[in-house]
Amino acid sequence: MEEVVLVDRNDAPLGTMEKMEAHLRGELHRAFSVFVFNSKGETMLQRRAAGKYHSPGLWTNTCCSHPRPGESPIEAAMRRMPEEMGFSVPLQPVFTFIYKAEVGQGLTEHEFDHVMIGSFEGEPLLNPEEADEWKWMHPDAIALDMEQHPENYTVWFRIALPELRKYLATQKINP
Repeated sequence: MEEVVLVDRNDAPLGTMEKMEAHLRGELHRAFSVFVFNSKGETMLQRRAAGKYHSPGLWTNTCCSHPRPGESPIEAAMRRMPEEMGFSVPLQPVFTFIYKAEVGQGLTEHEFDHVMIGSFEGEPLLNPEEADEWKWMHPDAIALDMEQHPENYTVWFRIALPELRKYLATQKINP
């Protein structure tokens, strides 16, 4: 049984709940999203595995999941990157956001999402239970495709990408 950490709107822990129950009830819980960039400024996308319990087959950021009780978002991301993508890189927290959205099958994602970035120059070794394929793509090209085909992307990625692009511009970072 996998548990998520329930939080308030300030990310203060309120307790834990079984993951599926939290998604059925739409409870606010802690999550993370990782964006890995290469030296060309492209970010690695993954297409979620067709067998995922929600948002199957949709393109999204490099890695995303939930911290376990007692685990920080960065610790969780460092654990999940090798489990999901087959590699590990140093990560830097950059911003957080809250969203609530129905994701099908009676499930609601209501997350306090911690966004992190990292750098990598190789190819991932995908866990087939997590991702079906991957690609490098520049954030500007993703944004354009997302405008034309939002149905191809996860709901949290559609929220996080514009915020990430703003962050990168304000920090004068050219990933």
